[in-house]
Amino acid sequence: MRIIALAAALTLPVAALAASGNDWNPPKPTETTKTCKGKRVWDETKKRCVRPRKSSLDQQGLLDAARELAYAGRQQDAQAVLRAMADQQASMVLTYWGFTHRKLGNLKLAQAYYEQALAQDPDNILTRSYMGQGFVEQGKYGAALTQWKEIRARGGDGSWAEASLRSALETGTSHSY
Repeated sequence: MRIIALAAALTLPVAALAASGNDWNPPKPTETTKTCKGKRVWDETKKRCVRPRKSSLDQQGLLDAARELAYAGRQQDAQAVLRAMADQQASMVLTYWGFTHRKLGNLKLAQAYYEQALAQDPDNILTRSYMGQGFVEQGKYGAALTQWKEIRARGGDGSWAEASLRSALETGTSHSY
């Protein structure tokens, strides 16, 4: 019965691509992943690779660098960038802490970060998508389906967050970004 309900829920139509910050593309490689090694980011002002705390990047620039490194499979380097961020309680910072820990196999720690992110911003549909994909990886399809429904209920229908979790539910495979 559970499988029938899951299949029925997933056959609902997906809306066209949504904008509003839901990026459907992997991050474009920058000098951070093309040139910098280890726990370093490209500093455009200094024209070289530097430790994240020594960079001139603002919070969004650091978050973008962490996302790029995480997508490149450099989870520990991404975490070094996250560590440099001033607001450790920001929902998106917590989200990427969860994402990197999930990719490193630290599922309980990832879940704790996702829960903290949602406590800060219950409407953070990216957190819900990543958390749901983690549930799929663990075979917890009911919990993943609950997150998919929450994304849709919070206005995320047709977003990358919704579509990627839907795909994970359908295929059993999660996304890297």
